[in-house]
Amino acid sequence: MVSRFEHPAGGYRKIFETCEELSEPLPATVTGRIPSFLKGSLLRLGPGLFEVGDEPFYHLFDGQALMHKFDFKNGQVTYFRKFVRTDAYVRAITEKRVVITEFGTFAYPDPCKNIFSRFFSYFKGVEVTDNCLVNVYPVGEDFYAVTETNYITKVNTENLETLKKVDICNYININGVTAHPHIERDGTVFNIGNCMGKGATLAYNIVRIPPTQKDKSDPIEKSKVVVQFPSAERFKPSYVHSFGMSENYFVFVETPVKINLLKFLSAWSIRGSNYMDCFESNETLGTWFHIAKKDPGEYIDHKFRGAAIGLFHHINTYEDQGFVVVDLCAWKGFEFVYNYLWLANLRANWDEVKKAAMMAPQPEVRRYVIPLDIHKEEQGKNLVSLPYTTATAVMHSDGTIWLEPEVLFSGPRQAFEFPQINYERYGGKNYTYAYGLGLNHFIPDRICKLNVKTKETWVWQEPDSYPSEPLFVQTPDGVDEDDGVLLTIVAAPGSQRPAFLLILNAKDLSEIARAEVDCGIPVTFHGMYKP
Repeated sequence: MVSRFEHPAGGYRKIFETCEELSEPLPATVTGRIPSFLKGSLLRLGPGLFEVGDEPFYHLFDGQALMHKFDFKNGQVTYFRKFVRTDAYVRAITEKRVVITEFGTFAYPDPCKNIFSRFFSYFKGVEVTDNCLVNVYPVGEDFYAVTETNYITKVNTENLETLKKVDICNYININGVTAHPHIERDGTVFNIGNCMGKGATLAYNIVRIPPTQKDKSDPIEKSKVVVQFPSAERFKPSYVHSFGMSENYFVFVETPVKINLLKFLSAWSIRGSNYMDCFESNETLGTWFHIAKKDPGEYIDHKFRGAAIGLFHHINTYEDQGFVVVDLCAWKGFEFVYNYLWLANLRANWDEVKKAAMMAPQPEVRRYVIPLDIHKEEQGKNLVSLPYTTATAVMHSDGTIWLEPEVLFSGPRQAFEFPQINYERYGGKNYTYAYGLGLNHFIPDRICKLNVKTKETWVWQEPDSYPSEPLFVQTPDGVDEDDGVLLTIVAAPGSQRPAFLLILNAKDLSEIARAEVDCGIPVTFHGMYKP
């Protein structure tokens, strides 16, 4: 699953360049045959505006949200894109400068204001960004483009118009939610975010948003906290990007990457600081694994611990014979991987890109196994008795249970990331296949498939081609777990047509079809197939 290619020509720089939105859908040129069951839309989000006037955005997660859509109809494909009209975007375009501080870019005070009005706006506090560049997902009948703050943005997935900005703080005690909810078959949405817990300490809440309401009211108004996880450090919540959910349990992995809230609140307004300045790593805490019952929500107070990892994406979580199996894309050590995702690093020439990745945490696909049935007298022995895994859980004399993972895939500076599965049928269940985007020294250059049971791997790769997260779409009458296709957007900057939608057979990653467009497409993070 390791990359076969080097990228000395630096074509990858193109996926970090500003592009224009489209006024109408562009027809794509199809080679191969579009499967007849593809009748809906592929929706994707990512940054599309990387500077405003002469002010650059500095981090991968700062560029303004651009929504992409590929439509499938009668074997034909069209491509469309529009900037989401967030406050961050509209005000930047209006004032021709960065107005709202982004993840790694500080917005300077308005140069036109005098000292007094600046002084007063200083006390109004910080405006949190609504730049929803990470993902899009359904809530009831609606669709929301999202990032990781308290603001989510309702969008029309037909014409890509922006409908309204929603502040989830109005409905629930939570400081923000992740861009990676879990969605059940009936449309129930679960998500996690940090919050104020009891006695002025920080905690993490799992929130449940019900499915479409009979009376057509907004499900978000009926959001409820299901269960609360405690924080390892009182004033410093961990950065949380996703969580695990099996049929009956939630799994929350608390990593050593911390948000220093005092820094966050003070540094911000005093000197030009941004979100990235507020992260720090606790080098001694390691990783805390938390588990809770789902219905009714109940925290299970066992002290599961492991060596320090960084974590963004869970792959899948399932229960088997009294154990919870947790598969995830880990980065070894306590350093924050986002430190390596500054645009200057990603746009550097290939030798520099490789040099930077040499210093960074190393990626690894890991399987942890959490025992549900724990007895104090079993100190010192491995509690995991599942026959098919080498993952262990050992109770120490202080009552902590130390988890060691089984490695499902490891290649130096070769990440299996942005993982996807046959979520509809196998989310939260015992499964066999994971699909992912292969990062080569952080540059996306291949599509990967991993058999988590046998560790067998498959790869799709072409020279000077930079794909995005592969989304799995099930063949309607499919029997096997991998009966279906993968959809990915590939940037091919050197080609006659600089980007294409690629459709792969999920069985062996062989190409079924591609739909090429006459414009470049920048990097996208996450998205969904809407039937």
